[in-house]
Amino acid sequence: MKVHHDLNSLPEFNNAVVTIGSFDGVHKGHQEIIEQVKQLAQRYQGESVLITFHPHPRAIVYPKDNSLRLITTIDEKIELIGRYGVDHLIVVPFTVEFSQLNADEYIEKFLVGRFHPRCIVIGYDHRFGLSRQGDINYLRWHGERFAYEVVEIEKQVLEDVTVSSTKIRKALETGDVKGAARFLGHFFPLSGKVAEGQKIGRTIGFPTANLEVGEKHKLIPPDGIYAVYVYVNGQQYRGMLYIGTRPTLKEFNNRTIEVNIFDFDADIYGQTVLLELVDFLREDQKFSGLEALTQQLAKDKIAAEAAILDAPQWGPIILSGAAPKVAVVVLNYNGRNYLEQFLPFLLQSTYPNYEIIIADNASTDDSLVFLESYYPQLRTIELTENHGFAEGYNQALQQVTDAAYYVLLNSDIEVTPNWIEPIIQLMEADTSIAAAQPKILSHQEKALFEYAGAAGGWLDELGYPFCRGRVFDVTETDEGQYDTTQEIFWATGAALFVRAPLFHAIGGFDGDYFAHAEEIDLCWRLKRAGYKVIARPQSKVYHVGGGTLAYNTPRKTFLNFRNTLITLVKNESIGRLLWLIPARLILDGFAGALFLSQGRTDHVSAIVKAHWSFFGQWKNIWAKRKQYADLVGKTRVAPLENTSGRYAGSVVMAYYGRRRRRFAELKGQNGS
Repeated sequence: MKVHHDLNSLPEFNNAVVTIGSFDGVHKGHQEIIEQVKQLAQRYQGESVLITFHPHPRAIVYPKDNSLRLITTIDEKIELIGRYGVDHLIVVPFTVEFSQLNADEYIEKFLVGRFHPRCIVIGYDHRFGLSRQGDINYLRWHGERFAYEVVEIEKQVLEDVTVSSTKIRKALETGDVKGAARFLGHFFPLSGKVAEGQKIGRTIGFPTANLEVGEKHKLIPPDGIYAVYVYVNGQQYRGMLYIGTRPTLKEFNNRTIEVNIFDFDADIYGQTVLLELVDFLREDQKFSGLEALTQQLAKDKIAAEAAILDAPQWGPIILSGAAPKVAVVVLNYNGRNYLEQFLPFLLQSTYPNYEIIIADNASTDDSLVFLESYYPQLRTIELTENHGFAEGYNQALQQVTDAAYYVLLNSDIEVTPNWIEPIIQLMEADTSIAAAQPKILSHQEKALFEYAGAAGGWLDELGYPFCRGRVFDVTETDEGQYDTTQEIFWATGAALFVRAPLFHAIGGFDGDYFAHAEEIDLCWRLKRAGYKVIARPQSKVYHVGGGTLAYNTPRKTFLNFRNTLITLVKNESIGRLLWLIPARLILDGFAGALFLSQGRTDHVSAIVKAHWSFFGQWKNIWAKRKQYADLVGKTRVAPLENTSGRYAGSVVMAYYGRRRRRFAELKGQNGS
């Protein structure tokens, strides 16, 4: 985003789509308007332009009015708007002279003369010019003369903006920073320059940075202790904020704003520090002396750490950057009941720039009728036949061209509100991460990991997949043992985050798989190109499991045995394949014998059919091996394959021979 403060040095805008407003707080209502401007700019192949004013017009027009309280200072506003992908932000110096422009001058000299807009996005109640002469109809009348279009912001959106701003201010005035954050879509920011203090905090083990807030109209929450994120030179730290008059220290009675930054020891006097208020911990209070105060501060620090750990992961996506577009694509086949059950959770996602798309795989139930009746705002893609998971997604994603990231989400998954942010934040910070997954827990028993992905997929030397938290059919209880972010070998297709351009560049899914193991094949190609695949347990979802493709059925057994063999041939070296394929066929025979001993002859038949299908496609599989090798070469970012998440041993021998049923028990693994 380019920020302009000087109206006399603006660039020539290309098909500018312009909107004007105070954008105080840059909350969810504002974010919806910004998204509309961006979409229109994309339609007109132009640039998105936001215009705001500084100082706030009320401070100039009514200089004696002391009731003005701003949620954000101009610098905080710039920081927040920068997260949402705008091309240009114009900060117009609001002066008495500017306020004297009449409506015609405002349009001709300011809007048209400075910006030459292709489109102006404005609310029905927007007034402009001296004595508020101009309105949307006046703007439209001039549009015929100056060749711009006027797009009216929906009344409901404008009402939401007003309501949200009021609720945010009321929440902040009572110290409810968590409540304010729900309307903001991010934490409440508070910034200031670090000034010299009395340095009492360092004598009791809690040194603080005293902040001077330069904007006199900035809304300051009430006295007390707050858990905060602290940004110093773009680096994020945790901390606790004190606002109050320090009643324990009788010699001081002035109100102070000071922050204790955890695990930080540097001289930052004179620097500007940005805080994000995560939670209110307690009110200010008077203690008997410094010893009692110190004991309480130690407790406050523990409480602050816990509050931050439990807080939504809005973060900044990237400081002074944009929130990239995320397309959450749900592939549906006769899943009307799951759509009804789980779409409400998906719509509560807090990420600021996402779209929900339902790709229907030629359902024969009333899924489409249900969506049209209850969720007409959602985009649907109707496929003409059931192409299965793999080719169904391939065809659907060919029609989703405006996203930076895809999230391929099973229809039988319940998401948590902040499930997108932790993963996108990580992928934005590390461009070598190609794909990722959240922690997958069981919807029926939420303390257990779920079979399809658990805390991240691994692969053994023979090509058998397993997971952190799930080895074969044994799923562990989630006790936080796999809560570290870690490289894995494959990310589950139940909730797969992947860079959209890279998905297509690497060849997408192999459509012949129909379902099962297509995500392992995709991730393997990405890792052959040198990319990382990550498990990010800070994101968490709950999976019904078997809802879209039933477990323990002959059909699943057929796809399992056939597709894993195909995956090996396409991705392993020829030298390894010479012994690996015979070894796998022998082990498949043992699996068939196990099924036979259990009386499950239909599964034995499925293994035999899988082998016939595998060898029957040999020529086609070998051709795909060459095709994908070429794509891997074209997308390569490192000279060697990334083997993280590959187990140097046989999980079959570990499980059946040594009876190691937990991921942490496998040789060479520590469970982290």
